[in-house]
Amino acid sequence: MALQKTISPVDGSVYVEREQADPALVEATLARAVTAQRAWRDVPLSERARYCSRMVDAFVARRDAMAEELTWQMGRPIAAAAGEIGGFEERARTMIALADDALAPIVLEDKPGFTRYITREPLGVSFIVAPWNFPFMTAVNAVVPAIMAGNTVILKHSAQTPLCAERFQEAFDEAGLPEGVFQHLHLSHEATEGLIQDRRIAHVSFTGSVPGGAMVERNVAGRFIATGLELGGKDPAYIRADVDLNAAVDGVMDGAFFNSGQSCCGIERLYVHRDIFDAFVERAVAWVRQLRLGNPTDPATSLGPLVRPAAADFVRGQIEEAVAAGARAWIDPGDYPLSVPGSAYLAPQVLTGVDHSMRVMTEESFGPVVGIMAVDSDDEAVALMNDSDFGLTAAVFTRDRAIGEALVHRLDAGTVFTNRCDYLDPELAWTGVKQSGRGCSLSRLGYETLTRPKSFHLKHA
Repeated sequence: MALQKTISPVDGSVYVEREQADPALVEATLARAVTAQRAWRDVPLSERARYCSRMVDAFVARRDAMAEELTWQMGRPIAAAAGEIGGFEERARTMIALADDALAPIVLEDKPGFTRYITREPLGVSFIVAPWNFPFMTAVNAVVPAIMAGNTVILKHSAQTPLCAERFQEAFDEAGLPEGVFQHLHLSHEATEGLIQDRRIAHVSFTGSVPGGAMVERNVAGRFIATGLELGGKDPAYIRADVDLNAAVDGVMDGAFFNSGQSCCGIERLYVHRDIFDAFVERAVAWVRQLRLGNPTDPATSLGPLVRPAAADFVRGQIEEAVAAGARAWIDPGDYPLSVPGSAYLAPQVLTGVDHSMRVMTEESFGPVVGIMAVDSDDEAVALMNDSDFGLTAAVFTRDRAIGEALVHRLDAGTVFTNRCDYLDPELAWTGVKQSGRGCSLSRLGYETLTRPKSFHLKHA
């Protein structure tokens, strides 16, 4: 078996080593999932809910240990790491609660001599490929509703966060979930593609890069199976002239820099009305300068490293290109001794004098940098916000509720906000447009991609 190593961004050490599954283990796992699903689909929904609820209980009980593991695997500051367990719990319990309504049969008015209704049938085996940046919350979006819907699940987690898949397994095992209903595999890229191609896989959920999403589509081509693809974004926010400036700065800058900017729905570009542009930039720069870049195991650290040195150097390259093209960098990287080329540690940065000819304003950064442009009108802001290949989320900050709602109606994004950003409400559909992906997770609508409708047209004898 091939060995998989997780290099910690904290100090560059090997934190985890795991053997990747060989073909025999993949085959045995898939066979168990198929067999288990035949029985699981007939388990009453109330019983499925009990298993999943016990899993959440077991999971949350390990909160502190998992938070520490998370910090070492992907670099999130320990002060913020446990918050993901809270987000996991909220999403899991919400989807469990929504299942009764989402999976209930649709009973139609009887026609004389006929009974008619529609059920939601499980698809079969769901293969879930989860990322490293929010490894518990992104995975739970698909894992719990897939199992609640009567499917069985095989989870492949990022090689950066393999312990997260194992913690799911331990919690489900502690909950007494029948064998084969939930399983995990550590897989190579080649083996992942092979599993996606297998005709026993009925659904694929993938969260990751646009090229990764294209890989999924290539490998399911011609099979017509359900897929859910969340592929990132270049999410914008517009700050109108009428805002509470301090509140807007706090909200939008946290949305840009939380998790070192490594959030699919993090704010990466800002459009600020010219009347308040200078005041906004002054406050935004002051907000960023209070961030403390450091070892994420230190509770005083508020900005940790990026997931790997190559990711940090990619963002450095975007910033350097923008400055060379005329942008102004407001933060001196020299104030951050850890931030040097070849390191996963990267100084935060605020850029002005930017435009859409620069990669930093059009290409996903996934790091602690934000570009800020001045605009003269709502129409200009909307046009610039929509000038993107991505469309995951978008936000407008304004005191005028009616204008804010009217503006977000015009934005090309799966989720739109007023006066907040970088947040996922599990009762709302999580979806994207353009290169941010396709499909829908969470909310009652999320169950539709995990099931198929079956119509019953019964003539009375």
